[in-house]
Amino acid sequence: MFEKILVPLDGSEHSVRALEIATRIAKKFDGKITLIHAYSVRITPLVIPEPTTLTPHGVPVMTPAEASKVAEAARKAGAGILASGEKKVKAEGVQVETLLREGHTVQEILKTAREGEFDLIVIGARGISRIREILLGSVSDGVIRNAPCPVLVVK
Repeated sequence: MFEKILVPLDGSEHSVRALEIATRIAKKFDGKITLIHAYSVRITPLVIPEPTTLTPHGVPVMTPAEASKVAEAARKAGAGILASGEKKVKAEGVQVETLLREGHTVQEILKTAREGEFDLIVIGARGISRIREILLGSVSDGVIRNAPCPVLVVK
């Protein structure tokens, strides 16, 4: 019934609990878990105005090299989250694979769920940033509303 399970991880307590539940389900149904971490680094190019009396002092500007470092740090953090999750699942004797994606979190989860023809998505109720959820809408809400398969939300 639930042979292919997709588990989005962001390192939050809720996503760790979702992974634990997904692992139990996979064991019961002899399923396989795919862990996904999607990160987004949106760096808009800044146009530095010519110095004038109207130019504010102390405006932070990110150079392309700094932007590249931020993107690499986000990628490494995501890879670390996935490696930790993979270790936990393997310790339980469940097959697991990992996917690290750059892009909009909800869109990447949904795209993966569709393309991989998953039977179930197990996702944490809340992610790392509560403020971001309030401003942008919850990732779990976006997945629930648009998923091509059943979604189990774990608190």
